[in-house]
Amino acid sequence: MTGLRDPTPRDPANEHAPLDPAPRDPATVDLEPAPTRIMLVDDQSLLRMGFRMVLEAEDDFTVVAEAGDGATAVRLAASMLPDVILMDVRMPGVDGIEATRLITAAHPQIRVIILTTFDLDEYAFGGLKAGARGFLLKDAQPSELTAAIRAVASGEASVSPRVTRRMLELFGSRLPAEGADGAATGEDPAADAARIDVLTDREREVFFAIAEGLSNTELAERFFLSESTVKTHVGRILQKLGLRDRVHIVILAYEQGLARP
Repeated sequence: MTGLRDPTPRDPANEHAPLDPAPRDPATVDLEPAPTRIMLVDDQSLLRMGFRMVLEAEDDFTVVAEAGDGATAVRLAASMLPDVILMDVRMPGVDGIEATRLITAAHPQIRVIILTTFDLDEYAFGGLKAGARGFLLKDAQPSELTAAIRAVASGEASVSPRVTRRMLELFGSRLPAEGADGAATGEDPAADAARIDVLTDREREVFFAIAEGLSNTELAERFFLSESTVKTHVGRILQKLGLRDRVHIVILAYEQGLARP
């Protein structure tokens, strides 16, 4: 009886060894993106546990380290190189603002989100100036937390509208008073206005909308633009004003009295 022929191709040098299949075109291989690596920094272990439970329920997140103070956070950031750090402000020893400054100076690729409770941490705004890419309240909903992490991990910044409203409250007493014509009358109002004179009319509109805390999606809806066009406008604003990210647009707007409640 004639046996069935084995269709598997064989290596001529070794008839018992099947030939390796032809390599697949890398362009056709579906590669899952690596999960965002997150470090939690808070001196309250229960809060860290809660954040960990929320984050590890997401397929695209993994918590790689935890720290209970700023000094430990700086050391772990250097060794673990997480993608995103959730950073508390008030901690023993090195606080979150100083830790953020040290980490972002040494590792600019690491993105920090400041976590704060406004009734205690009104100085947390300094964390943004220290290099943080986001500003989030500790009582944020899980969806707000995960959205903020995804935003900063993708290279954007995250400052929610209610955070920007609170920032206006905090800095309202410092904003220049308005004259009869409604213009800012600070120590040098001409310099304040000249700072954004380099922007086009559309870019100015986007600038002030960012200062309100609008996301790219919300900007696109307000101005009837595509998100790619919004990103182009944001990029040009940053370049023209010499700013690092949209968080610093917010800082400029509030500190110079260009945005008001």
